[in-house]
Amino acid sequence: MTKLSSNVTVRRIRVRGGNFKFRALRLDAGNFSWPTEAVTRKTRVLNVVYNASNNELVRTQTLVKNCIVEIDAAPFRQWYEAHYGVAVGLKKKGAAAEETKEETKRSNHVQRKIEARQAKRHLDQALDDQFATGRLYACVSSRPGQSGRCDGYILEGKELEFYLKKMQKKKGKSNA
Repeated sequence: MTKLSSNVTVRRIRVRGGNFKFRALRLDAGNFSWPTEAVTRKTRVLNVVYNASNNELVRTQTLVKNCIVEIDAAPFRQWYEAHYGVAVGLKKKGAAAEETKEETKRSNHVQRKIEARQAKRHLDQALDDQFATGRLYACVSSRPGQSGRCDGYILEGKELEFYLKKMQKKKGKSNA
C-alpha cells in the first residue's frame, strides 16, 4: 500500500519473466492532467479526501487507484495565467489586487494570440472556487503500488459534482 509522505520511497521488484515493477511505498507528488485544457503538470499531493472502497484508506492517507486527492493548484494556475493572460481563483477583493499587478510588455503578436484564446475560454465556477483555495480535487488513475507513480486527472463537471456530494455525505455521517 502506498502512503502519502514526503519521504519518497520506491522499490524495484522483479516479477515473472524477469521484468520489473516499481512499488511505491511512499509518495508525495505526481503528474496530473487537466482534461478540458489538455495540459499536464507535476504537482504535490496534499491530502487523500475520499475513497469509494474503504474509508480506512482515507484515514491512513493511502494512495490507490481511483482515490480522490487534493493537489496543489499552483502549477495549473501559473499555466492558466500565462496561457490566457487572466488571473484565476481571485477572491471577491480581486479587483484591487488586479490593479496593483503591473502589466508586462508583450509583443503585438502575443497580445493577439492571448485575446483569441480568451474568446474561447470557459472555466467552471466550481473549479474557480477550488483555485481560490489553492487546492484542486483530482482522481488517481495510475496504480501507485504497481507503477511506482501517482498520476491522475483533475475532476471537473458532473464527476466533480458527484464526488463533492459523496464527500459531503461522508462528512455528515462522521459528525453524527
